[in-house]
Amino acid sequence: MITPVILCGGSGTRLWPLSRKSYPKQFAPIIGDQSLFQTSALRLQGDAYNSPVVVTADQFRFTVTQQLQEIGIDPGAVLIEPAGRDTGPAILAAAAHLAQTDPEGLMLVAPSDHVIPDKIAFDAAVAAATPAAQSGQLVTFGIQPDRAETGYGYLALDAIPTGETRPLPLKGFVEKPDASHAAKMVEDGRYLWNAGIFLFSVQAILRAYQATSPDMFLAVQAAIAEAKTDLGFLRLAPEPWTTAPAISIDYAVMEKADNLSVVPFASGWSDLGDWASVWRETQTDGVALSGPATAIDCSNTLLRSEVDTQAIVGIGLKDIVAVAMPDAVLVTHKDRAQDVKKAVAILKEKSAPQATCFPKDHRPWGWFESLATGDRFQVKRIVVKAGGALSLQSHHHRAEHWIVVQGTAKVTVGEDVQILCENQSVYIPLGAIHRLENPGKLPMVLIEVQTGGYLGEDDIVRYEDIYARD
Repeated sequence: MITPVILCGGSGTRLWPLSRKSYPKQFAPIIGDQSLFQTSALRLQGDAYNSPVVVTADQFRFTVTQQLQEIGIDPGAVLIEPAGRDTGPAILAAAAHLAQTDPEGLMLVAPSDHVIPDKIAFDAAVAAATPAAQSGQLVTFGIQPDRAETGYGYLALDAIPTGETRPLPLKGFVEKPDASHAAKMVEDGRYLWNAGIFLFSVQAILRAYQATSPDMFLAVQAAIAEAKTDLGFLRLAPEPWTTAPAISIDYAVMEKADNLSVVPFASGWSDLGDWASVWRETQTDGVALSGPATAIDCSNTLLRSEVDTQAIVGIGLKDIVAVAMPDAVLVTHKDRAQDVKKAVAILKEKSAPQATCFPKDHRPWGWFESLATGDRFQVKRIVVKAGGALSLQSHHHRAEHWIVVQGTAKVTVGEDVQILCENQSVYIPLGAIHRLENPGKLPMVLIEVQTGGYLGEDDIVRYEDIYARD
């Protein structure tokens, strides 16, 4: 049995404005109706796999469990990183945890945001890699390149792969190359894209970390030993965790190890690292459309609208990416898709909220979005999932008026508790202690009108919270 380890703490800035720090690409339905995280978790299901271990950030812990619940998967464990430290410490933390629960097992490490359409071929590659991993090899998976790509690192082999799915000796790692170097490597035939997917035994990878990164090994072991359980999540201890270096597993371990193998994979793969790759995976006759999008005489173009009521129309476009969100629009030449992260950096310098904040603010109980904002007022749509409950809270600077437009709401204001149905409303005076709950079996939707001198989300005093938030 193999335990999948799913890494989902990244920010995915190159898919801005759809992917942002507050709600990164792995949780978005970029291709199809399911999120990339969900399709990754489903790919790692089957008779050969245990329940997955997920490593994520505190702000995404409820998103992880909710999205797994939606597809019928119960995680084996969800490890919460106190701070992002790259893949090196994250994978070590998963290995140290498994050393306590399945010390003789194998672990398959996979990012949460990759597209691999052929599960049968992927399972076959994992099966081919299993004997090598059982013998103590650190096995990585290399993608047979079909073009010169500057956005990926490469794996160097001693010989050109024959097309068989079997472990081969790994000669070395090559950093992301320039266009000329990438073209030469693809023509050479002895280079594969580095997919960032690994299979190894728990004991083998722990020995490798101990040999190559002893300081990290001690820090992460302490973070696991001192970890606390919180609502079913495993919170790694912050003090030892922050002493671990922020470094990838490639730099920390793989480039220093001498027991490496690679399994070539040629059945379709993408890390969806930029909008050009999304176009490549979704285009039909050169045009990729999503949402209410219309293309007229366009070629090699992606048009995408994330708002049902917001149409996007392209006329005579060539090699263009245009993505429309409620609060931001991206238009770029497809060849400059890798530079979107530069735009995010500039927006951050301007303190623009669009740089990091997603229009929908996802919470453990559901989500909300702002519909209108003006001087001393704000209008929000709030969606509370079945059984969800906001914290018992009050506000220093605003009053609220709630109007239920779908479902049933249980509302507490002071000592008064009432049930509101569609078209009913309630007023929450400034300073009143209140709570909103959904006692029904379907999502509840209400419109909230806020009035006051300050309407920021930090104007909340919490008294009780079923999700144990501060």
